[in-house]
Amino acid sequence: MNAKKSKGMGGVTFCLFLIMILAVFWLTNQAQTRQREITYTDFQKLVEDNRVEAVRIRQNKAVPTGSMDIFLKKTDEERRMYVSDVNEIQAYLNEEGIIYELKDVPQDSWLMTTIFPTLLTVIILMIFFMMMNRQAGGANAKAMSFGKNRARLSTDADKKVTFAQVAGLQEEKEELEEVVDFLKAPKKYIQVGARIPKGVLLVGPPGTGKTLLAKAVAGEAGVPFFTISGSDFVEMFVGVGASRVRDLFEDAKKNAPCIIFIDEIDAVARRRGTGMGGGHDEREQTLNQLLVEMDGFGVNEGIIVMAATNRVDILDPAILRPGRFDRKVAVGRPDVKGREEILKVHANGKPLGEDVDLTQTAQTTAGFTGADLENLLNEAAIIAAKEGRIFLQQEDIRRSFVKVGIGAEKKSHVISEKEKRITAFHEAGHAILFHVLPDVGPVYSVSIIPTGIGAAGYTMPLPERDEMFNTRGKMLQDITVALGGRVAEEQIFDDITTGASQDIKDATAKAKAMVTKFGMSEKLGLINYDNDSDEVFIGRDLAHASRGYGEEVAGKIDAEVKRIIDECYLKAKKIIKEYDGVLHACAELLLQKEKITREEFEALFEEKQVLEL
Repeated sequence: MNAKKSKGMGGVTFCLFLIMILAVFWLTNQAQTRQREITYTDFQKLVEDNRVEAVRIRQNKAVPTGSMDIFLKKTDEERRMYVSDVNEIQAYLNEEGIIYELKDVPQDSWLMTTIFPTLLTVIILMIFFMMMNRQAGGANAKAMSFGKNRARLSTDADKKVTFAQVAGLQEEKEELEEVVDFLKAPKKYIQVGARIPKGVLLVGPPGTGKTLLAKAVAGEAGVPFFTISGSDFVEMFVGVGASRVRDLFEDAKKNAPCIIFIDEIDAVARRRGTGMGGGHDEREQTLNQLLVEMDGFGVNEGIIVMAATNRVDILDPAILRPGRFDRKVAVGRPDVKGREEILKVHANGKPLGEDVDLTQTAQTTAGFTGADLENLLNEAAIIAAKEGRIFLQQEDIRRSFVKVGIGAEKKSHVISEKEKRITAFHEAGHAILFHVLPDVGPVYSVSIIPTGIGAAGYTMPLPERDEMFNTRGKMLQDITVALGGRVAEEQIFDDITTGASQDIKDATAKAKAMVTKFGMSEKLGLINYDNDSDEVFIGRDLAHASRGYGEEVAGKIDAEVKRIIDECYLKAKKIIKEYDGVLHACAELLLQKEKITREEFEALFEEKQVLEL
């Protein structure tokens, strides 16, 4: 299609170029002709001035009229004059003694009078029809290609991604190696009656490497790889999505064995017959066609469909059954070992200083995905480049961690000494509880520098290990730490501020989850009272009850949440009162330096122990 378009444009360009040449030639002749013409009076003046060298008279055959070419002395210029009576002009030339030559007047050129106008008209008409045909052809081509798939085909010529470039996903890679082995040697499985999975669904949070894994499978297998997004199927016109699915699988059959990768498949494979307005006809027809192509009457041998989503809970059950997506590979957030491997991969090409400790960075970044870690090192490299260094330091990574996780520090922000003092004691209260309570620390850094998210300061913990699940004791300690800032404000200033609003919100949400979701309340027992208030927005029934319990139970839930918050508040108050000396010392150090490290903070506790001895 592009070749045809280029060919059509080349023809139009050639015709326009030809017209320009002919027009310039014709206009030049006309301009030169007009420039040489003179009157009889001008000719007489030239004769009087003795400037005429010779004359050529061109006489018409029928009548003694014509034209005269006048050659001037000492120059190559010519003049032309119309002659009404050749006999009279001959007598004048003889009288003046001017040499002349008599010839017939040349007839009008058939090229300029007939061929040129005809050729010019034909060329203009050709250009007009070519442009009309091109516009009509483009519209028809667009209409004909409306139902074509928009998948991008990657082949061996493209840059390959291999499993060696995928770090921190060891088990996931092992599970997908069977798919690669089948694509390389299918006979080994067929001869024992094995059926390779027709579909592999990669499930996990955003940024964990689902798309990268799919590319690595195609790169390792060395087969064509079709990539398309789920939203590329759906259009406002009914039937287009289904047509694109058919076209995609037709292309895949021609390139089998191959892999089709559908990113964000939840855009097209949501549960049917649900939502606020019932089923969306176009989306449901597209999904029905996808179900048929994956495991219907058609045979798609050698085609493996891979898909990625972070909302597997809203997918239609029909597409999750064996025979369609046979396998579900959970791609979760990496642990500390996986994060260190990912950091090493993304550190390639970035010169690191001697003080850079990727192990410590991996410990600090609990909960980060592969995309988060890549962004972390990229921001650190940007900071190093801005400061004119050609290598990264640990301080660059620490600053980028604060920028990515909390927000850029606003050191130029002007705050009063009173607000700075309140912030110092607030963050010192958090830091003491992080250090004292066994399951939530230790402290990595404490700062009273305002950040981009509107926080007046921050206390950053350093988890020593990854936790697969929370315990009741750990959640209670998290709530206690969240209330530490408010407790410190009350104890020092005998007043409270709005600075603890986010802390209180987080503590309340955690306490409510303990009671309603995790069954950690002795009074309410092992019953889930979570109301799933967001279900209607992910494709469930609009008319379902907003909560599954009555007013009496709601009152008990509120009472239990308040009891948990109150107990944690009293515990935080007791600990901070016990470490009052550390609280003041930490706040004074923060007011002096604005930011302190783990070593500086822990030294305050060592001084307290020495004083007690």
